[in-house]
Amino acid sequence: MSLSEDFLQTEELHPIDIVEHLAEHHEWDFDRVADDQIAMAVEGQWRTYSITLAWSGYDETLRLICTFEMEPPEDKMPQVYEAMNRVNDMCWAGAFTYWEAQRLMVYRYGLVLAGGQLASPEQIDRLINAAVRSSERFYPAFQLVAWADKTADEALQVAIAEAYGRA
Repeated sequence: MSLSEDFLQTEELHPIDIVEHLAEHHEWDFDRVADDQIAMAVEGQWRTYSITLAWSGYDETLRLICTFEMEPPEDKMPQVYEAMNRVNDMCWAGAFTYWEAQRLMVYRYGLVLAGGQLASPEQIDRLINAAVRSSERFYPAFQLVAWADKTADEALQVAIAEAYGRA
């Protein structure tokens, strides 16, 4: 049974209800922070990513924020920002920002569902997986710039040579 078929049997189509169902389905640790917000931890190859999704009925947007800790030396911040700008040119959906006060790299995306549109479970699942995939893909590049004295060009070669599968 597909994720959508499972949900068509119920009346609960609130986006955060769908996210909670997906978190249970994937066995991710999660906390339903409020009716319109959920936080979860998703294990990646490089690290565990903190993901928060929040629904805003006012502007009909499902907002996703995926974070991971990153504490580059202060003198490396210009290179980190350069790499981040280059990475964002490679991201078709979502974008990275750096929250300096919290020392977090942040991947953000807003799914606009204007006009009473409903997000399908598959669509939300893909949204979450895209955030984790992007974070996994570019995490090594950010680390190389921050800690291995690599230029953005050199570090992004790791992301461009994205491997599929595992050895």
